[in-house]
Amino acid sequence: VVGDAEENFNYENMNRTFKLLVGGERKFYSLGKGKYYMDSGELKVDLGCFVVGLEYSSQVQAEVIGKPNAAFFNQAAKMIGLSAGDLVMIGDDVEGDVGGAMSAGFQGILVKTGKFRPKDATHPTVKPTFIADNLSHAIDVILDMK
Repeated sequence: VVGDAEENFNYENMNRTFKLLVGGERKFYSLGKGKYYMDSGELKVDLGCFVVGLEYSSQVQAEVIGKPNAAFFNQAAKMIGLSAGDLVMIGDDVEGDVGGAMSAGFQGILVKTGKFRPKDATHPTVKPTFIADNLSHAIDVILDMK
């Protein structure tokens, strides 16, 4: 399982994981394939590049068990006892948050905060239900939907 390991994504650990993957029948799971995230006001590379690199070198495809996998969102809906059509995901990641939730039947509101970049508003495949300036604006939009 590959997750958020930050400073532990180094050559030694990546090569050890590569050897496990090519050494036999192994399952390869990843918590996601994010490109980048925001931490303390700065963008940082996310685990996606490491997962894709391991997939490429080992020729073993990872099963994503977190965002943007629709099953992740469907499980959340099930746990709170609501149908996907009754839920709205608010997020700053157009693919992982909004795209993943919408693929599960949720509505998706993209907020222009955090890791949002202006190009996200015109994403080629993810078309958010709404694009909000911030969380407060997103909540106002949801309340107006009622």
